[in-house]
Amino acid sequence: MALNLETPLSYLPRIGKKYFKKFHKLGLDTIRDLLYYFPFRYDDFSNIIPISKLELHKVATIQGKILDIKNIRTFRKRMVLTEAIIQDKTGPIKAIWFNQPFLGKILKKGDWVSLSGKLAFGKGGRYISNPSYEVLHQNKFGAGLTTHTARLVPVYPETAGITSRLIRYALKLALPALNQIQEFLPSYIIKKQALLPLKTALQEIHFPKTKTSAEKARRRLSFDELFLIQLSVIKQKLTLQKQKSRKIPFNKELIQSFVKSLPFVLTNSQKIAAWDILQDIDKSIPMNRLLNGDVGSGKTVVAAMAALEVAKAGYQVAIMAPTEILAQQHFKEISKLLKKFNVKIGILTGSKKKFSKNTDIVIGTHALISARGGPASGGQNRVPFRDLALAIVDEQHRFGVEQRAALQKQIQEIPDKTPTAIPHFLTLTATPIPRTLALTIYGDLDISLLKELPKGRQKIITEIVTPANRQKTYEFIRDQIKKGRQAFVICPLIEESEKLEVKSVTQEYEKLSKQIFPELKIAMLHGRMKPKEKEKIMEDFAGYDQRKLNKSARQGERIRAARGACRGKTDILISTSVVEVGIDVPNATVMMIEGADRFGLAQLHQFRGRVGRGEHQSYCFLLTESSAKATNARLRAILKCENGFELAEKDLKIRGAGELFGIRQSGLPDLAMASLANLSLVEQTRKEANNLLDKDPELKNHPLLHEKLTQFHKTVHLE
Repeated sequence: MALNLETPLSYLPRIGKKYFKKFHKLGLDTIRDLLYYFPFRYDDFSNIIPISKLELHKVATIQGKILDIKNIRTFRKRMVLTEAIIQDKTGPIKAIWFNQPFLGKILKKGDWVSLSGKLAFGKGGRYISNPSYEVLHQNKFGAGLTTHTARLVPVYPETAGITSRLIRYALKLALPALNQIQEFLPSYIIKKQALLPLKTALQEIHFPKTKTSAEKARRRLSFDELFLIQLSVIKQKLTLQKQKSRKIPFNKELIQSFVKSLPFVLTNSQKIAAWDILQDIDKSIPMNRLLNGDVGSGKTVVAAMAALEVAKAGYQVAIMAPTEILAQQHFKEISKLLKKFNVKIGILTGSKKKFSKNTDIVIGTHALISARGGPASGGQNRVPFRDLALAIVDEQHRFGVEQRAALQKQIQEIPDKTPTAIPHFLTLTATPIPRTLALTIYGDLDISLLKELPKGRQKIITEIVTPANRQKTYEFIRDQIKKGRQAFVICPLIEESEKLEVKSVTQEYEKLSKQIFPELKIAMLHGRMKPKEKEKIMEDFAGYDQRKLNKSARQGERIRAARGACRGKTDILISTSVVEVGIDVPNATVMMIEGADRFGLAQLHQFRGRVGRGEHQSYCFLLTESSAKATNARLRAILKCENGFELAEKDLKIRGAGELFGIRQSGLPDLAMASLANLSLVEQTRKEANNLLDKDPELKNHPLLHEKLTQFHKTVHLE
């Protein structure tokens, strides 16, 4: 049958039902899916040379005739070796494959073959070790006639039972369907950006003639994916701007009074960010702003300022946090900051409920906007918003269309309430966002940056600790605790993993509490604990004396200094990454991170920011069992750099956007994720998308592009 783009892969010869389910695991069901499944690297087997020219340990391709081939069983290692003698005009060479006895049935004496691999040397002399292979039909030699050898050979993400070899085979069969591919980019963009035609790019990405053609193909397809992302986020921004929000007039006297009430001086970054936000909410166009601040830069104070102005204007504010621990902390912090201003503040979490319809500011988890209107209660805990004008979301980088819709629906379901406006939205994050992501994934957001830290913050001494120095680190922690300080220990997993040789919280708790520090008070914290249990553990560790804290604040002392005087009941807290954001314990001076090589630089920086928040010198120890040079080079970057934004840029290049920001689950294509480190390409796609939407905001004059964008939305979820 003639293939088309929607033909199921099961129709391809040799694929059938046997492999179809396995291809499905890779997300590949149709010919179209296969054509858009791109290699992540290429093996360069293009160097075709005579057998006599082979050099030890260098990759090359030879082409010749099989003089003999046989399987040999080695009893010592219980292995099957497939040995073949290959000869060309310049002489013979032995090829050896390990544990692939089926090759004895595929490759036969007298066949002309192409083999790509490295020359090795053993007891029997020289041989090509485990080479890629294919039979040369009709004895045709040279490049361009092969699939698995003698060229740039694509290597794909694989799964059990589906090798790159099988994917290449299927792709060769699918290539005729490229004739049905339609160009969706406007011709003027293709010409201006010097892009390959789409059909050519898809051909060359899989079977490139040269490295240059592979790079051109990758650029065209990366441009396509980034361009669709740009169209998506810019259109979303334009749609939001058509809606209406409450206009909150700037109250100069109120804001001045708030700033004077603070027991510290705002940084310049805080002042600029606060002004941007207050200007935004003074408009009827909905604010959609991201407040991106490094660890300890004071985002909560800026958010409290905006919340105060909205509350005093007679409207409501919702503040949402990702965890109950952080929600509780926001409740305490904002209650202190706004204590003098007669504002009613409520809280709603899985374990606490304190609000009414007269509450001005409601703080809680994201259950505040759940479809049920509250935590596991069939909507019984629904917040009775009377007139919500501002929603503040902490540590959730995207606050998407679905969440806005859920919030609007919640407002609409209030009896006798017909909303005429949607809330302004402010998102807070301590995860530094590289510029390329700010221009793509977060391109519909206005961004304010807090790059300054409050005055008086000491530099945190950071060290990489090898196994040989582990005991010295334990003794250092013991000494710090004797001085009245406390320590964090971070582990990557809750329980032991046989696959990952990393410390687990439960294992480390047993070790430290019974073997290393039996005389100290040690607690364990992880995400599987119940909310009340987690809250009690954090309160015991933080040990805030609230009355002393409030008295110190009234007397004009720094809140940080007052907190630093508090000593928790727990000496060491062993935790997962649940403490990465928002936890404020100024008396803690040591952050010890087990398996530090398992975390990204930006995340390590977040952990480090949990200490150094008081008056005492603080320390961060990065423990690793790895001796790999690349791993240690990556960790050394955090020793030299205190700026989270710089570390995020480095992390993006090293780990990629999918790992760094968790957006792999969004369905974002791999090429787009890889291209998020390419600032020039990102800027070009954004410029072209803006220009196009200025002229044709609904894409009525570009039906194929509109259709492509619709398909893109079905597979990619940027919310």
